[in-house]
Amino acid sequence: MSASLALTHLVPLAKDIDNDKVTPGVLGFVVFAALAVGVWLLMKSMNRHMGKVDFEEAPESGQTSPAAAAGASGKGDPQKA
Repeated sequence: MSASLALTHLVPLAKDIDNDKVTPGVLGFVVFAALAVGVWLLMKSMNRHMGKVDFEEAPESGQTSPAAAAGASGKGDPQKA
């Protein structure tokens, strides 16, 4: 009985909605949901592409990596001989 009593108190509140007021409605929700799904798919694609990137940071000035030092001396490149 308490649920029906609560509903009888809420029904007058639902009638107070102004019919002249503009609301986004179902179309607004569908557009917002489509944008959210699109952003999610773009982020998923970006993460996949960023995972494929093989990034090796260049050494700071004055420091050389072992690969760069071997290439500079000519000992690390078998095709130079």
